[in-house]
Formats: sequence, C-alpha cells, structure tokens
Amino acid sequence: MMNPDVEMRQRLLADDSKPNVTDPSYDHSLPYGGKVYLARRKKPDPMWVKILEAVALLGTFLFCLYAYYNFDHLHFHVNHGYAHLGYSSAQHQVGQRYLHGVGVEKHPERAMEWFQKAADQGHPHASYNLAIGHLKGIKTSLKPGEAHQLINHAAANGVKEAHKTLNHVCSKGGCNI
Repeated sequence: MMNPDVEMRQRLLADDSKPNVTDPSYDHSLPYGGKVYLARRKKPDPMWVKILEAVALLGTFLFCLYAYYNFDHLHFHVNHGYAHLGYSSAQHQVGQRYLHGVGVEKHPERAMEWFQKAADQGHPHASYNLAIGHLKGIKTSLKPGEAHQLINHAAANGVKEAHKTLNHVCSKGGCNI
C-alpha cells in the first residue's frame, strides 16, 4: 500500500472516483476543488444592544466609585445581608459596626440584638461582647447569671479578654448582674 519513495501516506483513489463537476471554476489539482466558502459578514448590533452595553458599563463604573468612596457603608450592607441569612460571623460584624458606628449610625441596643443572635449560634466573640455590653449597662435580654455563662463560653473558646474578665470581674461577683 505504501510507496517507499513517498514519505506520507497517500489515499488510493480510483480514476473514476474524482467528482464529475461541470462547473468550469472547479480545479481538480486544489483541495476541495478550489471552492472555499468564507464566513458570512457579521451584522452590526442593534441600537438597543449598544445602549444596554453602555448602561451596563456606566453602572459598573458608578458602582466602583461608590465602593471606593463608601467602602464602610457598602461593607456594612453586604454583612447585613449575610447576617439576615444566619451567618454568625456576619451577625457579629454587624453588631460591631452598630456598636462602634462604622458605616452606620451608632446604636448599642441594635448591636446587642445582633450579638445575641450570633451568641445563640455559639459565636465566642459575640458572647463576650454581649456579656460585656450587659455589664456596662446596655439594654439586653440577658437574665441574671447569663453574663457569667457567656464569658465562660468565650473563655473556653479562646477569647483572651474573657480570661481577663473572669479573673478580675467575675471572681469578685461582678458578672452576676
């Protein structure tokens, strides 16, 4: 089958296997007979697509400006969304932002509500913050003795400040408020 003089493998065709084409522009020596079909020219986009692209580009640019100049506000609202979904770390972050007034107005009572939600899910820092807020006199829904339990939970989970509070405040009976 292979001719030793030719390095490439050739397909054997019978002489009558060449297509019988009556088109005068058909050339048997070229692959595909010289007929090459080019891709059709792309139609231009309609005006509404161009306008939609421009609006999307402008919206993206404006959002980037907003994110750059109002990062704290944006970060608060993203965390607030995750907090409503039930993520304890996001609930703790929202409580921190309400407590310190970063990206939102300062509101200690709301901070304690968010700390309570995170502490109910076992978040140690939120437990500590809720107990300390209660001890400082911020309105919470804690009953007497719960602050001590929350500080114990935080200390058991590695919150260093909770260890100090247990040694200095709770040992003197200050956590039973």
